[in-house]
Amino acid sequence: MDFAFNAALVRCGIVLAAGEGERLKPFVHRLRGDGLPKQYINFIGTRSMLEHTFSRVEILLPSERLFTVISQRHLRYPEVREQLSSRPGETIVVQPENKETGPGLLLPLMHVYKRHPESAVAVFPSDHFVIEEGLFMAHVDLAFRVVERHPSYVVLLGMEPEEPEPEYGYILPGNKVARLAPLSIHEVSRFVEKPPLHVACELIKQGGLWNALVMVFKVGTLLKLVRRAAPALYRSFKRIEEAIGAPLMEAVIKEVYQRMRPINFSRQVLEIVSAERPSHLLVLPVRGVHWCDWGSEQRIIRVLRKVGYLGGPHGVSEGKPLLTVQNRYAAGK
Repeated sequence: MDFAFNAALVRCGIVLAAGEGERLKPFVHRLRGDGLPKQYINFIGTRSMLEHTFSRVEILLPSERLFTVISQRHLRYPEVREQLSSRPGETIVVQPENKETGPGLLLPLMHVYKRHPESAVAVFPSDHFVIEEGLFMAHVDLAFRVVERHPSYVVLLGMEPEEPEPEYGYILPGNKVARLAPLSIHEVSRFVEKPPLHVACELIKQGGLWNALVMVFKVGTLLKLVRRAAPALYRSFKRIEEAIGAPLMEAVIKEVYQRMRPINFSRQVLEIVSAERPSHLLVLPVRGVHWCDWGSEQRIIRVLRKVGYLGGPHGVSEGKPLLTVQNRYAAGK
């Protein structure tokens, strides 16, 4: 199968940075004495998780086509304003309030759709720790090539588990997609969110993968799936899309958000779509990449210890602030 890149195709990216990081707030408060959301913090090295995300994604995508969604309240922090100051202004999308991952994705997606309606889009959470960044982004590139050739698909990256993790979501692969042979890409059989430990062990035995919430799709394809799975959400954002660029855009967005209920994109969109046949959701396994969602203090400490950044001559003891660490991960970045 020929997956040669077509330079005429437009690729865009979305970075999800509107979350509040509630579970990590006590840890952040001990480190800093304030409530700065975790994605803006340099827990190790000299860059925040958001800045590492920008650097990683720009291996593949230009900054002018990388859209970042943040919350209005984040702008009260000088660190946030500083980290966003060098980004192209039209790529910063501000939510009036946080209404979960559904609106958090749909708002920047409407900005992408307005500017690049035929584009393929990759979505990246901003709180991930990735060591083998080049290999990770090579998988994103492959996912782009799949949806550019087969635009009816949404391709999710599934991380090969290193251990049973009850706090992660899992993707259970289904049938291998014959038309994409020899690639090891499967239909999504089902999603399992934060299973008990014994269930996580069983899922891994069945080939289950960690759901990184990194996905690639044609913008029109995803909007069609949202319209079927969550029609009220689609109607709300269709109104926003029509207002983008107009003088009353901010007022329309604020009004829509005030009426909107929170929507979890995985549970209330992807899980519904995964039940459709033929399946529009595919999963691409990612192997050989050390990946972690930094959602809790215990996970940060465990991962840093595991990869050698805590303790020893090159690390730091757990009693010292991680904000001051200069380590091998940050070298040259």
